[in-house]
Amino acid sequence: MVATADPFRFHGGRLAVAAARFETAPTPWIDLSTGISPWSYPLPDDDPSLARRLPEPEHLGRLEVAAARTFGVADPAEVVAVPGSDIAIRLLGALLPVARSAMLTPIYSGHRAAWPDAVAIADADAVDHDLFILANPNNPDGRTVAPERLREIRGQVIVDEAFADTDPAVSLLPDRGAAIVLRSFGKFFGLAGLRLGFVIADISVARRLRALLGDWPVSGFAMAAGLAAYQDQQWQDNQRRRLRDAASRLDELLTESGLELVGGTSLFRLITHDKARELFEYLGQSGILVRPFAENERQLRFGLPAHEAAWDRLTDALKNWRQDS
Repeated sequence: MVATADPFRFHGGRLAVAAARFETAPTPWIDLSTGISPWSYPLPDDDPSLARRLPEPEHLGRLEVAAARTFGVADPAEVVAVPGSDIAIRLLGALLPVARSAMLTPIYSGHRAAWPDAVAIADADAVDHDLFILANPNNPDGRTVAPERLREIRGQVIVDEAFADTDPAVSLLPDRGAAIVLRSFGKFFGLAGLRLGFVIADISVARRLRALLGDWPVSGFAMAAGLAAYQDQQWQDNQRRRLRDAASRLDELLTESGLELVGGTSLFRLITHDKARELFEYLGQSGILVRPFAENERQLRFGLPAHEAAWDRLTDALKNWRQDS
């Protein structure tokens, strides 16, 4: 039985913990444990005043307008900028404490923290609750539910579209009905540290969220980067192609290494193997961090290597593991 205190099994990106655990691992570490793009949108020219001055409400409004245009949302008042989609999940859990709730599992752990009493279901066709929560595409298996099917579900629906930027066709937007949609900025644009996300909801919910968030919900740096990125359609198109090509390359490497692909998006791949736990340890000793899961010991999630040196190290580590196992 795996100890539930294992920090690697609940969030990716735990490099400090990995370095302490695998003290003799080569550096620099290669972090493949998250679903964050290894290629970031180029930050706008550094403006020291962004750190000195309070963010301007007008700049926040421009950001939400730009995001609304990207998402195809007609009314920017329905788009609420938040300091990362994770905090939006927790706030919605407080705003919508519905008794009869369900979530499509497996799912990101933050949803379980926000709605701890929600019934776990494995099929969207089995929904019969007042509130239904799902991620689309899902993390970690990349499962998708057709937008047409989501529009048929009765009751309040919350859709976490943190990975939808890689494939906008799966999004419930712009025709969301009364559903609440969450979008992440940091994953697709490779700027997770800026902590920026969005909630798209009816005006009544948007107003309540804004009241909870206060007058300065996101930093000036996040506003500047988000505004520039959402206005740069060419970069977004190029990013999708680059991610798709890298994911195909990763598929080939993982398959050649004897690992069974069971899902993913163009930002990550999920594999299954009887010796997944041993592989996690072996890669950790090689200075490569991937993502194990508390729910299934046989699964590991791999993100995308950022450059050829990282590809080479991952290739060598997988080859050596096969020879040693």
